[in-house]
Amino acid sequence: MYRYDEFDAAFVRQRVEQFRNQVGRRISGELTEDEFKPLRLMNGLYLQLHAYMLRTAIPYGTLNSRQMHKLADIATKYDRGYAHFTTRQNVQYNWPTLSDTPDILAELAEVDMHAIQTSGNCIRNVTTDHFAGAAHDEIADPRVYAEIIRQWSSLHPEFLFLPRKFKIAINGARKDRAAIRVHDIGLQLVETKDGGVGFDVYIGGGQGRTPMIAKLVAEAVAEEDILNYLEAVLRVYNRYGRRDNKYKARIKILVHETGLEQLQADIAEEYALSRSSLLDVPQAEIERINAYFALPVLRTDKEGADRLSRQRTQNAGFSRWVSRNIHAHKVDDHVSVTISLKPVGGVPGDATDEQMHLVADLASRYGYDEIRVSHEQNLVLPHVAKGDLLTIYEALVKADLAEANVGLVTDIIACPGLDYCALANARSIPIAQAISIRLGDPARQQEIGPVTLNISGCINACGHHHVGHIGILGVDKKGEELYQLTLGGDAEENTSIGTILGRGFAAEDLIDAVELVLDTYLGLRLSKDESFINAYRRVGPQPFKDALYPNGKQAA
Repeated sequence: MYRYDEFDAAFVRQRVEQFRNQVGRRISGELTEDEFKPLRLMNGLYLQLHAYMLRTAIPYGTLNSRQMHKLADIATKYDRGYAHFTTRQNVQYNWPTLSDTPDILAELAEVDMHAIQTSGNCIRNVTTDHFAGAAHDEIADPRVYAEIIRQWSSLHPEFLFLPRKFKIAINGARKDRAAIRVHDIGLQLVETKDGGVGFDVYIGGGQGRTPMIAKLVAEAVAEEDILNYLEAVLRVYNRYGRRDNKYKARIKILVHETGLEQLQADIAEEYALSRSSLLDVPQAEIERINAYFALPVLRTDKEGADRLSRQRTQNAGFSRWVSRNIHAHKVDDHVSVTISLKPVGGVPGDATDEQMHLVADLASRYGYDEIRVSHEQNLVLPHVAKGDLLTIYEALVKADLAEANVGLVTDIIACPGLDYCALANARSIPIAQAISIRLGDPARQQEIGPVTLNISGCINACGHHHVGHIGILGVDKKGEELYQLTLGGDAEENTSIGTILGRGFAAEDLIDAVELVLDTYLGLRLSKDESFINAYRRVGPQPFKDALYPNGKQAA
């Protein structure tokens, strides 16, 4: 993974001391909350419903065991013994005191971490495929380019105060595991005609109150030109993006209102100007950063596959976990392991300090000191020898981290909702827990098969409900918490926005409604191999509406 140089380390330490001074002025009353707000947001500190929340950056979702141990120590020392991993591949602490936040940032700086650009109208943490560098279907490691973009965008003077926050995702595999088409900019690595690497560029995706799918604006942009092209896009957005209405300020609205053809022309004009600057990325720099992400020297495990096969016949729980939670590696005798942070009845994305310490230890002993955070709010050990899987599984069982549910209905994405967030209209966590308990039986989950279920507590869509095969949106109707169901969303290559089925359900009726949707699917699928999303695309929403609203009472 990338390692800070002296400049990086000094830069982060300076920011910590600046913020320490700002916090002191706020506590003394020298700064009002309105004056302090933009300063704290520039350092990832939010004021939530009950307390401050600190969001820590995990660039492109990659960290090592030392960093994970530090995150656990901070949870113990400054929070309530846990942390929350997010859909931006970041980590949040929900209960720090204001006076402690400079000390937290100082401790993060000790392990090359910070909270810069995790908030505010700037370029946020760049996200990637959580199997980057290990995946068998990879064109190139996207983290190399994510690091280049991180260095370019950090405190970029022209893009610190954009019309609205700006999110970039990069996918380096043939299968989209970074949800690039629901980002402001999505970059898909492609092989160019000359055998090199380039980028297909998508712009204008996003969720929130106006969900949109990004449009292809340029194909096969050369790797040495990618910063030039990004700068051109950002300049056009910074110039023409709306600042009069924050609900219409994202680049997706600019794309929609201006039209793709005109926007392409504006970007091309800027691109032509920027290409004469010094923004070209030298091949030597690409190779230098690429060396940081080189595949570790993996030990040979020729007998691992046979040993694994025997172990699976002897342990049904282990076999089920292997079938759901491992992913093919580019080296045959290794796999990538997803550690589910979704125990049945648990809070999606939460990990205790003890669990984080365990994951760090496992990464150190068996995972070549690498850990990833996925945008599905799980953790990943990207490089694991097949012969070590049983040992890892047995350790995870003891820590309540061995749920064999990756990609199944209890692998729920959920925002913190009204339990924490001042913007939320409804609770997300209790709904996720109740669904997980109702559908948690392993046989039931296997019967249903692959399905994504995403929950947001408000229209801001932090739980990505728009792109869940089943999406749940919490709304407030005359003081009552209701939940709308959407079906047919998808964040992969065939990106789609879910369709609202009808009126919302009260919390006590919602779980039955979700189960009825799944029973309807089981009744109409053509075979056990037809997934929920494929069945929905074949039949459309009407059979599900008929089941949920038998008397036609579908008014939202």
